[in-house]
Amino acid sequence: MRAGARATLLIVWLLALAGLGWLVAQRLKVSTDLRSFMPSPTTPDQRLLMEQVGDGPGSRLLLLSISRSCASCARGTEQSMAGADAQLAALSQGLASALHADKRYSQVLNGSFDLGALDASLLPYRYLLSPTLDTQPLDEAYLADQLQQRLDDLSSPAASLLKGLLPRDPTLEVLKLAERWTPAKSPQVREGVWFSPQDEALLLVQTTAAGFDPDAQQQAIDGIQRAFHALPGSAAAQLEFSGPGYFSVVVGAQTRQQADWIGRISSVGFIALLLLAYRSFSSLLLSALPIASAALTGIAALTLAFPEVHGITLAFGFTLLGVAQEYPIRVLSHRRAGEDAVQSVRALWPLLLTAIASACIAYLAFYASGVNGLKQLAVFTIVGLLVAGFSTRYLLSRLLPVRVRDVAQMRWLARARDFVDRLPRPRWIPVLMALVIVLMLAFAPGPFWQNNLAALTPLPQDMLQRDGRLREALGAPDVRYLLVLQAPTEQGVLALSEKLQPQVDALVAKHAVDALELPSRYLPTVALQRQRQQALPDRATLQHALNEAVQGLPFRPDLFQPFLDDVETARQLPPLTPEHYAQTPLGQRVAAMLVHRDGHWLGLGTVSGVHDVAALQALGESTNGAVRLLDLKAASESLVAAYRTRILQALLVATILLVLTIAVALRSLRRAWHVLAPMTLATFLVLAVERMAGIEVSLFHLVALILAGGLGLHYALFFERDTGDAAEQRRTLHATLVCVLSALLVFGMLAWATIPVLRAIGLTVSLGVAFHFCLSILMAPHASED
Repeated sequence: MRAGARATLLIVWLLALAGLGWLVAQRLKVSTDLRSFMPSPTTPDQRLLMEQVGDGPGSRLLLLSISRSCASCARGTEQSMAGADAQLAALSQGLASALHADKRYSQVLNGSFDLGALDASLLPYRYLLSPTLDTQPLDEAYLADQLQQRLDDLSSPAASLLKGLLPRDPTLEVLKLAERWTPAKSPQVREGVWFSPQDEALLLVQTTAAGFDPDAQQQAIDGIQRAFHALPGSAAAQLEFSGPGYFSVVVGAQTRQQADWIGRISSVGFIALLLLAYRSFSSLLLSALPIASAALTGIAALTLAFPEVHGITLAFGFTLLGVAQEYPIRVLSHRRAGEDAVQSVRALWPLLLTAIASACIAYLAFYASGVNGLKQLAVFTIVGLLVAGFSTRYLLSRLLPVRVRDVAQMRWLARARDFVDRLPRPRWIPVLMALVIVLMLAFAPGPFWQNNLAALTPLPQDMLQRDGRLREALGAPDVRYLLVLQAPTEQGVLALSEKLQPQVDALVAKHAVDALELPSRYLPTVALQRQRQQALPDRATLQHALNEAVQGLPFRPDLFQPFLDDVETARQLPPLTPEHYAQTPLGQRVAAMLVHRDGHWLGLGTVSGVHDVAALQALGESTNGAVRLLDLKAASESLVAAYRTRILQALLVATILLVLTIAVALRSLRRAWHVLAPMTLATFLVLAVERMAGIEVSLFHLVALILAGGLGLHYALFFERDTGDAAEQRRTLHATLVCVLSALLVFGMLAWATIPVLRAIGLTVSLGVAFHFCLSILMAPHASED
């Protein structure tokens, strides 16, 4: 192709890439909900697990601690402990006040009385929500006793709080509700707020955002930090976070940070490797075009096929597209001096096309998994591989420079090829390798599969220990257990919750569990509310009882008019339901504990400090399944096992298709054996080595094995190719060495990552590349002599 035509083609190609980039920028919406990469639940418990993982009360809790900074500790050794507590308590109160007005937080608790916990318009409902009227009528004796107590309270430090509350609520029903809604197991209260044994002020913040939405959780955490740093005296204190939402943010930040530095180092190393291998800067730049085309086209396909693209899809997709970098490398290495690139590619195309088709078949297993995130990954990689392969064949070959250096003339390469050709290739190698693999797998220590997703967390141990300490101090809900109540209606769930409450109280008294929070704790049934409503006296009766109760007490007769108004209003109110309650902070809490599913309602009881699992399970023994204890850990492990089974089934189908594709493409079962046998043995050898090292196989190892198999297939295909030309065999070795070194560079860096997922992928692919390369050489037929 003439220089002018090449320049025109290059400009058109670059303009097409710019157009794709514009399309991607306009349409791409990135999702961060990690549930996209979790399998579809098949059982009721698994469906509930998936909902609770992202939206459950426990998943949306942030645990906060405020402590004196190290610098202030050093300076304030003479400061009294009481003064330090007062300073931290003021920060806790200030932070809680700031967060109460922010819609990103549905509930903020720090141990202090919060009048705003019940919306002002709902304050008259306190007489329907409080259990006081179940045992005590609002009569003269009760009112007189309460007013005498208020008189005593007004001479206490709590007087400033009571003065504003007394006219409307002389019996302090609001405070009783606040105490009832405070976690059953609470930390020590000092200066009116919670403190830990380590002298930290503690807060519980429940976000409106889902726990598995890292971006929304990051915004919530940023909002808390801004509110904290705006408080006077915050510079001398330290705010720390814990909880599932915070962990998702930390994991995301760690993954991005490590992926960034690994990507930068490996990119520089890859560029240096290609420059050293081909000594042509123009060839290096041009060979990047198929990869860029693959990436942009893959993302564009995702934006057309899916409303949102998950961030993990993009991260893993670019990694899986590493297979495509071999296509330009093969073209660059196999060119003869003076030979047109189009002719060179034409000779390679049958094998390249077979390699492309085989890789696409392997990645189809992701699509067959039924998981939305893996479906996206399949679309991205398959479209990307096809575009990279065909653009290499029909576009790159017409742009490469005419003059090239024939790598077959390199002396070191000739010696390396001679060494490879002299290697013995006994026919018993596959049998020996298969026997070694079987023995290694049979005697490998520990379980074969990794079902515990918690083992994959990259969180440091000290962070997990701090979370356990704060969770124990705050009495925060257990992230493992839920008590599930089932009934045909919402009211049925609340009635079952009320019926169950005495048994729950008995379990707490016996220390079988530290706390168990049921939905009826926040919202009684309509029937119970009506019963309490009927117990309220009419205005005249209450006025008479109040007049008698204030006799001899220094209260003005008209002081309690707001109280009389609220009681009369409460007598006329319609019962409070979850729908009416939903717009309040506590109503959102109730909404999170009541779930409608498949024509029935579920109530979710959050559990803290489980000491006797059997006692909890016994709660549902006589309820015919209406009450059951859900072990989220067991449900997640069963979900992972079902997920893995589906992927393995898809891989089995993909393997059969792969065998048929290779056999048809090579038109020989013997040649297909030389390609498929080393790939299969190398894959199982990776498994055996990792198992002997005590590594349990996770879903990420399976993904990495598929990637390594796609790379290894290329090696075997080209080593099996015998043209009868020794120079061409040297070019094959050169191309394969460059591919192997580039893969080891990228994935070897991943193997050193501290993120377990990245490390699993990096180690598996690195071992796979090395084993595939060695076995492809040892099991390939000897090259023909010149």
